[in-house]
Formats: sequence, C-alpha cells, structure tokens
Amino acid sequence: MPKRTDIKRIMIIGSGPIVIGQACEFDYSGSQACKALKEDGYYIILVNSNPATIMTDPEMADRIYLEPLVPEVVAKIVERERPDALLPTLGGQTALNITVALEEMDVLKKYGVEVIGANYNAIKKAEDRLLFKKAASSIGIKVPDSGVAYKLTEATEIAKNIGFPVIIRPSFTLGGTGGSVAYNIEEFKEFADTGLKMSPVNEILIEQSVLGWKEYELEVMRDRKGNAVIICSVENLDPMGVHTGDSITVAPVQTLTDREYQRMRIYAIRIMEEIGVETGGSNVQFAVNQENGEMVIIEMNPRVSRSSALASKATGFPIAKIAAKLAVGYTLDEIPNDITKKTLACFEPAIDYCVVKIPKFNFEKFSMANPYLTISMKSVGEVMAIGRTFKEALNKALRSLEEKFSGYEDIMLSLETPEGIRTPNPLRLFYIKRGLDKNMSIEEISALSRIDKWFLYNLKELVDYEKIMKKYKGRKIPAHILRKAKEYGFSDRHIARVTGRKDELEIKKLREIYGINPDYKLVDTCAGEFESYTPYYYSTYK
Repeated sequence: MPKRTDIKRIMIIGSGPIVIGQACEFDYSGSQACKALKEDGYYIILVNSNPATIMTDPEMADRIYLEPLVPEVVAKIVERERPDALLPTLGGQTALNITVALEEMDVLKKYGVEVIGANYNAIKKAEDRLLFKKAASSIGIKVPDSGVAYKLTEATEIAKNIGFPVIIRPSFTLGGTGGSVAYNIEEFKEFADTGLKMSPVNEILIEQSVLGWKEYELEVMRDRKGNAVIICSVENLDPMGVHTGDSITVAPVQTLTDREYQRMRIYAIRIMEEIGVETGGSNVQFAVNQENGEMVIIEMNPRVSRSSALASKATGFPIAKIAAKLAVGYTLDEIPNDITKKTLACFEPAIDYCVVKIPKFNFEKFSMANPYLTISMKSVGEVMAIGRTFKEALNKALRSLEEKFSGYEDIMLSLETPEGIRTPNPLRLFYIKRGLDKNMSIEEISALSRIDKWFLYNLKELVDYEKIMKKYKGRKIPAHILRKAKEYGFSDRHIARVTGRKDELEIKKLREIYGINPDYKLVDTCAGEFESYTPYYYSTYK
C-alpha cells in the first residue's frame, strides 16, 4: 500500500541530552527518519531539548522546538502545532515515556493526534513488566519466574517465594537504570527500594535469576500487513548479568544451532505481533541456558534502540529510515533497498563477515563509580569493527578503543587472575588472556566467567599465535607466519612488539616485500549475492 495521504503534519520527539544509555545513536536514527519523511512530503515538527545534535539542524525539520522534554511542555507544542500524527519510536525511552504521559493526560485525544509506529497499548504492553510477561506467556513463550510489585512489602514477599538470587528490573527506565541483582534479603530491600524510586510508574519486576545464561538479541522489522524480517542477530560475549550495552557483542550469532536460531526468530516475530507493534523496528532479547538449551524471553523495546543503530551500521540496512516509512503506510515489499537498487526491504540482510562491538567506559573520570559491571548500564560509548572472522574483528575493535591497545595483548592489571575472570569488568578479556598465558584450561575459565567455550577457544588461538610469533625475535619472519598474523587481525605494532622489532614500520615494509596488503570489501546487506552501491567498506587480509 502507498504512503498515507490522510496525515500531513508529523511530530517527532527526540531523545534529549546525551546520557548513559541514550546518546548519539538516537540522533543518528532521528536524523534518518526526519530525512525520509521530508522526502515523502510530510511537514515535520521536531521536539528535542538538545541543540548539539544533527537532528536539530534547521534543514532536518520544518519546525524545531528546543524545549524541555517533559509532558507539560510537549503538550503545549501539540496544542500550538496540531500535528496529525506523533511518531514516538525514534527518540529512545524518553519519547516513549512522554507519549504514554500525553495519552494518559488525554492531550492526544483532545487534539486528534494519532500515534503511529507503536500505539499507547503496544508501548504499555512492552514496557510494563507484568503486561509483557502475560503477553509472552499467552503465546507460549517461556519467561523467567517473576512477579511485579509497587511497594517494598509486596516485593519482599515475591523475592522470598522465588528464592535468591533475584534480578530487579524497574519498568519504563532506560539502560537498565535502577536494575540490580540481590543475593540476600538485606541487599534486596535496598535495591528494590531504589528500583521503585527509579521507575516513573513505581513498578519493579522481581525475576528468577538467569545469571550465566547466554544472551541474544534480534532486530526485527514489521509492517502493517504483518510481514516481518530479522535485520540482524546479535550475541553477547558476556553472559546474562551484564547489561547488553556493557557487554562485548558479536553479529551475527556464533554459538546457536540453526534449530535454536529458527525458534528464536519465530518467537521474536510472534511477540512483536502479540505486543501490537504495528510497524517499525524492535529489539527482542533472549536468554539460553548453556546446560540444557532452555530458552526464555527477557524483554523487548517497541522502538529503535542503541542496538538498532549498531545493526544498521553492521548490515548496511537503514533501520530508522525504513521504520519511518513503514509508520506512514508503506510495506516492506514496497521500499527499495538503496544499497542493491534491485532488492526490496523485505529481503532479510545476509552478512558474510563478523562484527564486534566493544563498549567504552570512563571510570577514571568518576572516582566514586563502581567499576564492576551489572545489569545497569555504565558504558559511555562503543566502538565497532568488521572482519572476516571473530578474531580479526575483535583485534580491530580493541585498537579502536583509543586505550593505547595494539590489540589483544598483555596490559597492566590490578586484580588476581581468577577474580578478574570471575567478576564482570571492562578488562575481563585481558584477565582471560593472562589466564591462558598461565595455562589455565578453557574449562576453568568457562566455569569462572560463564563465557561460551567457542569464544574462549578463539581467544586461545590468538594467545597461542602470539607465542608462535615470539619465536621469531631476532629472526626473519616467514611470509606464511606474517600472513596468518594479519588474517587474525594482529596490527603491525603488535607484531613488532612481540617479535622484538624497533617499530611497526619494519613490519609494514616486510609485508610490502611479501605482497601482504589489505583488501577492501563492501558492507552490502546481501553477502555478495547482488551488485551493491554501499558507500563504505571494511579492510581485511583474508
């Protein structure tokens, strides 16, 4: 079906100031949406309190309000501008919460404003922990044993019935704000009280612990005809217990069987339909028990998210742009893929490379902050790298952190090795390297960290290859050794350090003599099946 002509003026709510869990990725998504809707001739009214964004550039919208993002102020803008529709799914949790508030204040009904993308009921069912649990259970998707509380006394009873440890998840918060894990009743009372105060609706979910289970996320797009596609599958290297924004993540998933992936895919599409997300993108999170394959759904966001921005860059599929077009009536089989110029948006992206995201932390600037990672997000940014393999992408991402890492190398560490591996922290990867250097077994490290052995074997291959390179201190490095090192993602500087060279230029010159130079491949969404016109590439030696 073509775009809607019964709406002319569309209001978009931005995400406001950059905070942990909600930052420039929403500027990226919102800007994409504004461009797409303006191209289709819609009059765009943008509300965003942050002037330091591309989204609030005068060319992005027809009317821009740099006003506080609170329901009372947005209500006055609605009264003044009289938009035909409100698109709340591109401004993070802030936009969703304001939309819910405007609906409950009867502002939208009073001025005849239609909520498009995800309506009030869908937002409530996805964000309200009790309603989400009922929705998932009603269609046969398992959820962790849990209960919802509005008072500390209620919460305490629920926790006692479930048994410790329990996870506390406040409703309608961003980045896991107020979330925590309690191992005893004393901790629980403190954390539950904090969670109730953090939730704008004073509601918390007390949930059976699935700490140590593997965590996955699917980015899903759906149109008003019910067509749905999976844009990207993402696997967390860290197990459950670390917020996905603080975990190293890998796309596509690496450790699921095809049967498990297909089941997860079906569940993601079913829950999106049940929640009532009419159009657009959502991310759905799952946990899988490593011991027996049991799968449960954790949560979903009925909007584009941080992960959506990552998935867009990883696959080349413009999620926010397509979500905006779906919201105004187009269907997936009507929207052309700008990259191939032959396929449509209903084609699921296929990638023939590996993407690794590593979060970035600034604990050194916050002396009072606890540097250990929990289900409440603490990262202030992230880097992403693309390679032909996990090993190559990981090495490239580590160098991108601007922490003076040459890659997966030895660095100064303060904790004892077992403690550094057991405790989720920003440097756990390097504690694992130290453990492997000290001949700790994969089984020992897996038992301590609960990280899947597939990832640990890949890390061990990097550590073992570094030992091979060290044998060439003071000796000429053969071409096959150097080529394999580059295929594994080792930088010239890292190779120079472990082989005792003066600097990386020596390795670069040797590479040139051997003819070992990078190749550049397209990020094309279709694994090379169609000619593509992507404007960006990644380098690789494989």
